[in-house]
Amino acid sequence: MNAPSVNFGNSHSRSTLNASSTSMRWAALGEAGQVVAMLAGLEPERPSKEIRNFPALIRDAEKWRRDLVDNGCADLAAVMEPGITALLSVNARGANCKPAALALWREFVMARSALLALLPPTGEYGPRRSA
Repeated sequence: MNAPSVNFGNSHSRSTLNASSTSMRWAALGEAGQVVAMLAGLEPERPSKEIRNFPALIRDAEKWRRDLVDNGCADLAAVMEPGITALLSVNARGANCKPAALALWREFVMARSALLALLPPTGEYGPRRSA
């Protein structure tokens, strides 16, 4: 039977839930990036306004952009989690983890830049808003 599923929740609450999970995931990834930067011996990064506001800015974007961001965040988390675990293990043994941490940092920055590139253009009047 190919009957459509009944969805009792409204779309606004689903989009708010998705925006909230994206915001939490984005914050966790930022913190993971700071850990990697520290292990690489880099100065703590001061996140730009675009990085800080990314979840709010992507929330109003087209669905295909939000879907790519969700998948990209999941992919980046899948790289960062075992990477940080390995770096902490190496560091705990007293070995030099800076070269590996620097490589993971570069991967993090590139992936984060790709996610930021998914933001819709703002134009001269700021981000697109819908009522």
